[in-house]
Parts: sequence; C-alpha cells; structure tokens
Amino acid sequence: MREAGRADIPVLVGLMRAFYAESGYELDDDRAGAAFSALLGEPRLGCVWLVEQGPGAVRGYLVVTFVFAMEYGGRIALVDDFYVRPEARGDGLGKAAIAAARRACEELGVRAMRVEVGAENAAARAVYRSAGFTELRDHRLMALPLAAPSHRE
Repeated sequence: MREAGRADIPVLVGLMRAFYAESGYELDDDRAGAAFSALLGEPRLGCVWLVEQGPGAVRGYLVVTFVFAMEYGGRIALVDDFYVRPEARGDGLGKAAIAAARRACEELGVRAMRVEVGAENAAARAVYRSAGFTELRDHRLMALPLAAPSHRE
C-alpha cells in the first residue's frame, strides 16, 4: 500500500464508483472528490491508501477515519471504505492491506479499529475475521443522516 495524495483523487473516485456500483449505488463523483480532498487535506481526520500489486498497478483503496471513543479512552479508526478490484481478489491483497492499515494505526496510537460490513457480505467478513476483527454481538449500528450521502440507490 502507499499513501494517497491529492493527485490520486481521480483514481480514488473511479475506484469508489466501482465499489459502490457493486451494491447498486450511483456515486456523485463531485461529492466523492470533495470528500477525498477534505480527508487528504486534514490528516487528523484519517488516512487514505492505494492498494497496489506492483509499482503503479492500483488494485484498490482503503480509507480509515478517526474518532475519539470513550469506550477505549482515545482515538479509534473506522475502516470507512475498502475495495479491491474483482480481478485482484483472492491474491491476499485484502489481508495485506488490512495488516498495513493496522500497523499504521498502531504507530499513530489508535486504540481500536472498527468496520461496518453488510450481513450478506461473507467474503468481506472472512477477510476481516482473518485480520483479527470480531463481531460485536451487543452492538447495533444506527444512523441519523444530517446530510445526503455521496451516492444514490
């Protein structure tokens, strides 16, 4: 993996569009680009990496965002977006990317990592479990949208 920069935003938006299309969402490219720009411009918000298979061979991306959590008494990371192109799946890139993100988070003093995974996405859940994530049986994810998302169904 390598850290993404502002010059990578068009590639990141393209990857995000492909990722969201797999779930039937249409991405608003301008809003997605603005979100990447904001995140890349303020490192305290999180990190963005490109997943590569050899120099310059981009196969996916991974975004973690940070929040302070009382439960852990410090900053935690949310794996907010993680995508590997279908033709590169099964090559160990996902597991390697999660391991690299974990190391980066540990170096930054992050106390825990969380991820939201669809109940039907067994393959993603298996990747996260192999990386040490466990399902939080006593938690239910809830949301109150205060702004429109970057995608449409």
